[in-house]
Amino acid sequence: MSVEPYQEISFDKEGDGPPGQTAALAALARRGVTDLVVLAHGWNNSPSGATRLCSDFFAPFPGLLAPGTEVGYAGVMWPSMMFTGEPVPDYRALVTVLPEKEPVLDRITELLVTAPADAGAFAEFGALLRELTDVSGGGDRESAAGPGEPVPEFLVADPVEVCALFTEALEGGGGAVPTEGFGEGLTRYWKGGREALRQATYYVMKKRAGQVGESGLGPLLGEVARAAPGLRVHLVGHSMGARLVAHALKGLPSGARPVASVTLLQGAFSHYAFAGRLPHDPRRSGSLRDMQERVRGPLVACYSRHDTALGVMYPLASRLARDSESLGAAAPGLLGSGDPRWGAIGHDGVQAVPGTVVRTLAAVLREGVPASGCVSVDAAEVVLSHSDICRPELARVVVSAARAGR
Repeated sequence: MSVEPYQEISFDKEGDGPPGQTAALAALARRGVTDLVVLAHGWNNSPSGATRLCSDFFAPFPGLLAPGTEVGYAGVMWPSMMFTGEPVPDYRALVTVLPEKEPVLDRITELLVTAPADAGAFAEFGALLRELTDVSGGGDRESAAGPGEPVPEFLVADPVEVCALFTEALEGGGGAVPTEGFGEGLTRYWKGGREALRQATYYVMKKRAGQVGESGLGPLLGEVARAAPGLRVHLVGHSMGARLVAHALKGLPSGARPVASVTLLQGAFSHYAFAGRLPHDPRRSGSLRDMQERVRGPLVACYSRHDTALGVMYPLASRLARDSESLGAAAPGLLGSGDPRWGAIGHDGVQAVPGTVVRTLAAVLREGVPASGCVSVDAAEVVLSHSDICRPELARVVVSAARAGR
């Protein structure tokens, strides 16, 4: 680890963690730590990869801190999987985070490798994706997700059409369903099948990240606040980890306010999440409405137009899921409409929250992060892909938001 003191915090898929984590974090305060920076990784296929990310991201911090500021560091370890802008290279890696689904994943892998030109094989593939995600095939779009949490439409729609749609998007067709018949060239649509698998696992991990944040990290921070009331906590999350730390705000006990800043790096959730009213449906609000008010300082969302994972494939899945409050992601021009309902916070920042400040990265590095409220930072000059976050400039944004810099 590049920094010290460093503490790892771990949770299972339900948000439960081992005993003693509260005491370990509170002990940092007794050692003189005034500020605790907590980083939640996104999709990783091994704990060692998550630890490596924490080490690389935290490395610039000691040289950025103001004299007298004592900072501790923590990494949130949660069961996730690798997600990049490229197709999943090893489907068996999914077994590490979904071990109970091993037989299902074996058969899915076989279909994707052999790519049979058979509509029946696509029908089986669709059924296997529903089994993987615990979604019934009976059209109940809230069966696995709970009240108010719709099942993505791509899991219950015709599998051939879904795989064709993803194939066209991957090949630059804008996500439009092909007009030619499906009888010829079905093998080609298994390319979209690989994306359908990624999106299905994204759906599972989306729910898991929210669960871990709300039921695990939020309550833990509440306990730490009672044990070490002077400790200032700064939450940082990448990709799905941004969703995790955002939901931790929802899980804070009533009256607990240990979080002094939040920085979301290429957040893989809706840009409307914090909105009091959705622009396209004022009767509804975002899934994290007003949670930014539980932060004593700023809530910063760094975004980049170069993030094709958030700008191309997430919007397509979000459109199919019809979930603009919590799943979202979009890019102008996708699907021929530029429909903003499907936008990701890591693609264009916080939306529909009055008073949100928009800054370039250069301006923030020159003038600092505003002291409070929602702040969207265009980090495209340094963030060139979804996973491109281990940058000293982004470390400076976190330190500035924390009011801990030189």
